[in-house]
Order: sequence, then C-alpha cells, then structure tokens
Amino acid sequence: MKKENIVAKKKFGQNFLKDETVLQKIVQAMPKNDNKIVEIGPGLGDLTKFLVDVKSVEAFEVDTDLCKLLQNEFKVEIATKRLHINCGDVLRAWKSSLVDEPYDLVANLPYYIATNIILKALADPMCKNILVMVQLEVAEKFCADAGEKVFGSLGIITQSVGNAHIVVRVPPSAFEPPPKINSAVFLITKKRERPEKDFEDMLRLSFSQPRKTLMKNLSSKYEKSELLIAFEELSLIQTIRPHQVSTNDYHQLYKKII
Repeated sequence: MKKENIVAKKKFGQNFLKDETVLQKIVQAMPKNDNKIVEIGPGLGDLTKFLVDVKSVEAFEVDTDLCKLLQNEFKVEIATKRLHINCGDVLRAWKSSLVDEPYDLVANLPYYIATNIILKALADPMCKNILVMVQLEVAEKFCADAGEKVFGSLGIITQSVGNAHIVVRVPPSAFEPPPKINSAVFLITKKRERPEKDFEDMLRLSFSQPRKTLMKNLSSKYEKSELLIAFEELSLIQTIRPHQVSTNDYHQLYKKII
C-alpha cells in the first residue's frame, strides 16, 4: 500500500502531521542524551524519518495498514536496527515499563488516548522525558501553574514529577486532514517518581467541583475539623478555590489529613 492511498481513520484519531517546520522543531526540542526514543502512533512515518536519523526508535502502531506501510518505507532502518515497529495496541503492551531501558517518548499522539498515554509515561520509571504533540487544551493543562484557571490534577501530577513547558503551538493547517482544534508540542522533563495513588485520589476529589471551594470538596470525605487545622497551618483561607493552591501545598495538605 502506498502513502497516497492511505486515508486517515477516525476510529484511531488519525491526523497526520505534515508541516516539516513543526517536525524539525520537535527534533530540535529533544533532550540531548543517550536514551532510546519511543514513538507512539508513527502514522505515515513523517516524524519517524527525522527521529531515526538521530537515534534508534521503538515504534508502536495500532493500525495494521500503517504497519505494513512503515515496514516497507523503512526497510533499511529496520534491517540496521535503527527502527523496530510493534504492531498492536500500545496500552495492552504497556506493563510497568513499556521498554526495558531508559527512553524518551517523542510522538504526535492520537488525541483520544493522549492523556492516558502521558499519565502512563509519567508513571513508567524507564521513561525519562516526554515530548509530545497533543491538542492545545490538554497541553495547557499539563503545563499550567497554580492560579491559572486550567490548573488542576494534571498540572499538579506533572509538577510533582518534574518540569513542563509548551515548545510550540500548532495550527490545524499543519495536519492532513486538518483537525478542528489547535494543537501544541510540549516537553515534560522527569525528575521524580509519580505520586502515590492516594495522593492522586485526593486531587480528584479536590477538583471534583472546580467552582466550589477546596474546603467544600474535601469535606465530602475528610473531617472538617481536621481540614480547618490543616488549612490554618498552611495559611490557606477557607474560601480558596482548588486551582489557587500550589502543588507544594497540596502535598503538605495530603501529609496532614491522610
């Protein structure tokens, strides 16, 4: 099957990134290290062709038609072990670690599973950096700071693990077919392990009703008298909203009430 005969499949959330300027910016933003590259959803191989020039790539593609195309397009790279293609659902293949050596995730992620993949990568001890294209709204949530309206559990989990910033915003015209939304490439540099489940459960409760106060949300599970003491010790006013509390204060609050 030839590239020109491939049609994007909605069920896989396929939008092929064609803008070479954006592709080059992704490669330029890659952390300088000896880690393997993992690419999820290589599609037509437009980013892959740049990645294999830099490092060896472990690719995961769910679309069997695209797998055949990639295996044909990258015969030399596969033969020289610059590229290995795994055909199948990456989430099924992902146990505690996706590969058995340190790696950086570099990918134009399918939007419908992007958040799930990023959270799994944050929990994967072998994943050291995450450089991915996602819808702009999702990128902003992962990169948000306390006080911003979009600051929530995704931003807190990210800040608990390391640092994040948006590399470049990308318009729909960079894709074929063009999506109806804006996209962005962002980078997470991991420095610590992902927080424990109980902490993340507390976060989910904290942001369960974002327009209500943090005290109101947490009171549905925790004793108000304990919360009042913890808030006072952390100098948090009772009317503070969930997005106004810093990542560090969430960790301190967790230690005091769990």
